[in-house]
Amino acid sequence: MYLMKDSAGNYTLKKIEPDGRPTLSAHPGPPLRFRTARFSPDDKMSRQRVALKKRFGLLPTQQPAPTL
Repeated sequence: MYLMKDSAGNYTLKKIEPDGRPTLSAHPGPPLRFRTARFSPDDKMSRQRVALKKRFGLLPTQQPAPTL
């Protein structure tokens, strides 16, 4: 994660910020360079997560339509 000019966090898979500094951990606590948070697009548990949501009626398509 790196902070933008307005102090908003920006999550990234990159290890270096655009200005050349190493990215920070997204988790609170002391910064550990070897434990920086990386969010992988390769989701190995997606099938199981969708099956559970479908079983318990938690998918967005199973929710009532929002009133506008």
